[in-house]
Amino acid sequence: MAARELELMPTTEGSLQFALDLTHVMDGYTGVEHNIPIVPMFEDVIGLLRTGQTTSTPTLLVSYGGPWAENYWYTHEEVHDDAKLRRFTPESELDSKTRRRGQGAGGSPGPGGWFRDDEYAFRKHAGFIRDLLDAGGRAGVGSHGQLQGLGYHWELWTVQSGGMTTHQALRMATQMGAEAIGLGTQVGSLEPGKLADILVLDQNPLESIRSSNSVRYVMKNGRVYEAETLNEIWPRQRPLPEMPWRHAEPRTAAGVR
Repeated sequence: MAARELELMPTTEGSLQFALDLTHVMDGYTGVEHNIPIVPMFEDVIGLLRTGQTTSTPTLLVSYGGPWAENYWYTHEEVHDDAKLRRFTPESELDSKTRRRGQGAGGSPGPGGWFRDDEYAFRKHAGFIRDLLDAGGRAGVGSHGQLQGLGYHWELWTVQSGGMTTHQALRMATQMGAEAIGLGTQVGSLEPGKLADILVLDQNPLESIRSSNSVRYVMKNGRVYEAETLNEIWPRQRPLPEMPWRHAEPRTAAGVR
């Protein structure tokens, strides 16, 4: 009630509690983040979310009810040697996430490292999101900050794996996400009067959702950048400043520098 009076759009953390998730929808929260942990779910839950128009952002990279989808992608993709990640990520940070997985090994805070494919539940949770969209409900894409650069694409591919169309997945990632945080009149689609924040892709994500990361150019606030380097190419020609972490002071004992 307070949020409505202040015209705020609160989003809540689901926190692995099915009853709490439903209560948040009944209380009128704009969004619920993390997947509802029970699967399968049926028309009663879908109808509640549809009626409340609460945006469900499942963040399947940190799935509840099964191993994290994040670990699926680490074990099915070549991440450590990805050229773009290595350009924009400190090597020590990348090593901690990609060389090994599991408890005490860096990366995931959970005990899981790798799993058989049939252990993962994310496709079932993604199927619920498909059913929710088909019924007129709302959903969003959020990567939980698991791997900057690729994480959002992984989440998009994961949520589409439950059978929704590529168009539904892309609409979740753009227009619905913008509307869920109150920015639907400013970003989220290409329309006159909206901000000139645009991605230019080399391949068509409507043909394959995996093409979402084939980014050639990024336009931000009307300036155009090369995606591979983030060098500005229009209206100025200006290289990206050198990453400060490339020239960090060495960590040495006893304060010696």
